[in-house]
Amino acid sequence: MPIFHNTKKIHSNLSIIFISYFSYRQINYKFEIIHPFQDENGRVGRLIIFKECLANNIVPLIIDEQLKLFYYRGLQEWNNIKEYLMDTCLTAQDNYKSVLYYFEIEYK
Repeated sequence: MPIFHNTKKIHSNLSIIFISYFSYRQINYKFEIIHPFQDENGRVGRLIIFKECLANNIVPLIIDEQLKLFYYRGLQEWNNIKEYLMDTCLTAQDNYKSVLYYFEIEYK
């Protein structure tokens, strides 16, 4: 039996743990803080969060230009005031929901 015979199941379980054990906000913050790449860490981090939200039937979020500075403040202040990033992410999620509503796409 191959070692990776259940990769889809493993990925599914890891995704559930990924979202349920850590909030996507904490994951985003932790990714940003380790700064694994010389450039584009923010975009990669937000892309990972977007993908994991979709994989777990969570309405994703997109940080647009209007929320960008609030998002940066939230990352910077995460250890002191978690609500900054949480509120920004929830606002971005609400914005995404309004797009889904406009195109009559159902969501949970």
